[in-house]
Amino acid sequence: MTVRTYRDAWGIPHLRASGALQLAFGQGENAARDRAWQIEVERHRSEGTTASFLGADAVPWDRFARQARLDDTARRCFDRLDEETAAWVSAYVDGVNAGLERGAAAAPEFAATGLAPRPWRRWTPLGVWLTHHILFAGFPTKLWREAVARRLGDGAVELFATDDPGTAGSNGWTVSGERTASGAPLIAGDPHRFIQDPGFYQQIHLSCPDYDVVGLAVPGVPGIAHFGHTGTVAWAITNAMSDYHDLYRERLRRTDHGIEALGPDGWRPALHHRETVQVAAAEPVEVDVIETERGPVVIEGLADTPGTEPEPGGLPEGISLRYPPRVTADLGFDAIPALLRARTVADVDRALDRWIEPVNVVHAADSTGGLLHRVAGYVPIRARDNWLRVVPAWRRGHDWRGRVGLPRAEVDDLAVMANARGIAAPLGVEFAPPYRADRIEALLRASRDWTARRMAAIHMDTHLAAAAPLLAQVERLGDLRPDAERLRERLLAWDRHMDADSVAAADYARLRSAVTRGLAAAPQLKDLAEPLPYPAVFAPWLTLTSKVAFALENLLTTDLLPGLDVPGIVRAAMTEVAGEEPVAWGELHRLAPCQAVPAVADEPWPGLGGDHDCVLATSSTPGITDLSPRGPSARYVWDLSCRENSLWVVPLGASGIRGDQHHHDQLPWWLRGELVPVVTDFSRLVEEVDGR
Repeated sequence: MTVRTYRDAWGIPHLRASGALQLAFGQGENAARDRAWQIEVERHRSEGTTASFLGADAVPWDRFARQARLDDTARRCFDRLDEETAAWVSAYVDGVNAGLERGAAAAPEFAATGLAPRPWRRWTPLGVWLTHHILFAGFPTKLWREAVARRLGDGAVELFATDDPGTAGSNGWTVSGERTASGAPLIAGDPHRFIQDPGFYQQIHLSCPDYDVVGLAVPGVPGIAHFGHTGTVAWAITNAMSDYHDLYRERLRRTDHGIEALGPDGWRPALHHRETVQVAAAEPVEVDVIETERGPVVIEGLADTPGTEPEPGGLPEGISLRYPPRVTADLGFDAIPALLRARTVADVDRALDRWIEPVNVVHAADSTGGLLHRVAGYVPIRARDNWLRVVPAWRRGHDWRGRVGLPRAEVDDLAVMANARGIAAPLGVEFAPPYRADRIEALLRASRDWTARRMAAIHMDTHLAAAAPLLAQVERLGDLRPDAERLRERLLAWDRHMDADSVAAADYARLRSAVTRGLAAAPQLKDLAEPLPYPAVFAPWLTLTSKVAFALENLLTTDLLPGLDVPGIVRAAMTEVAGEEPVAWGELHRLAPCQAVPAVADEPWPGLGGDHDCVLATSSTPGITDLSPRGPSARYVWDLSCRENSLWVVPLGASGIRGDQHHHDQLPWWLRGELVPVVTDFSRLVEEVDGR
């Protein structure tokens, strides 16, 4: 298949082909050449085989991937694709397979780990997508709420409800032509994910007679799903923070015919087989794969529920996961080609009716001034308890009863989405606090002549309104020793901006961490301090200190923990921090990208401004680390007056190959909050010859 590849000054690939299938082939081949290591790691994650080259630390993920049936679900979803979409995905896979050997030869990680690439299967891109998003809805939080309810009482089940680093969020906003210098809409924002090296999003331009689209692709997945601009219409998403995965407590027993699970209608057969996880430099690990009528068992070996009578042949209880693609055999991939062909917001709207997972809040705008603000995805209708906790599989009333009708809203002159309740409020339990959304809206309302370039100031805003509750506690303190009093004065005079060069911002962050540790050590929470008996893959949702850190506002004012001495904890924290040497926030708060095989760095990663509840959402985990593994994994501004006025940037660079000139060349721009131009005119690009 003939595909012509061009590059701009940033090494961003621009692919041109004579048809959609040829273009899909070219996109797959490009992903294999530019991101071979990255996409092969993700393929192995989807199949549960990463331990074979990453070692024993990867076993918990491989166990989960196999027990959750990720690869099998991807295969089922591929088999249900319409014929046109299946051919399109297959062409992409053919391209990956054509470029993989050459891409692997250029990536040093293959030689370092001994990994040899092997051909992809037709459904592998769906597996990669599912792997990225299986934990996106944060279902492990239900395990935490269950522990809170058992140990603190049902009234405390939502005490820790808040957005946290275990859940990916984003900022996004739309301004109509009434607020722009051009008179045409602008869409802007930044998805917040773990910052990966190579980056999670790939800037790309896809052009054929059927469509011409620029956007942020996910390496290993064809097309452009989340952030795209076709020239006449553009779209962007954020996490809707919806609840659409359920956990069921399963009673299991072994019989002469295999394993059975207790459901509302009695004992029913469960599927069961064993799989072997190969482990580099260690013995293989055997994994039981069990699936009940609710879903695959992803947690096994729990103690029997108190008060229940053991059944003959009874096994330790397990917890099963019910998630839409496993139930419907549909990931929503049929929507992606329709998005690429979209010309108006009505086209985007129709395409997103097919979307399944993840559940997103969507903004779209077109060159005629059309605007769209809706939720897209599959949210099941079921009992309220399903949303909050692990529910008993054997009791009636916890089944799925169809699909929720998803909300949409009219857009006046602007709309903001930042994981707060907003339009998606009926669909979830835990949302981000309103600070980011409120701040973005306030900044947008300050002007009526926005341009794409001016939007960068909003991306980089560091105001931390979330500091108010803790600072109010500090203000009430009296009779402090002299150094603590000086700290108090600095904090109360602080402008509440988490700038990288701010000493007061570092003072606040240190105080917040000390208060977090003090609260986590309080006797009222001691029953939650012990590790919960769940797989390590769920740990980010289940660690008391991190849960306290992101529920700090609730815990400073709650009446659900009688006797909790908040003033005493804050006073002790002030004394602790006052004795530390002053530093700037950026000296503590450094970028910490995730790497499957970490490189040996000559220098530490750079310092950052921002914080979890700033618009510049560079997130650390107070009380545990100031390093920031999560933040804006891309920034974009889509201009509907002229696509060439659009701007974007990624944290590192376009290339996934260490040592390549474009591996990290966008990092300085990302740090400064600058954006690079979107180029779509092929006469301004350089064509590759023989892949160079």
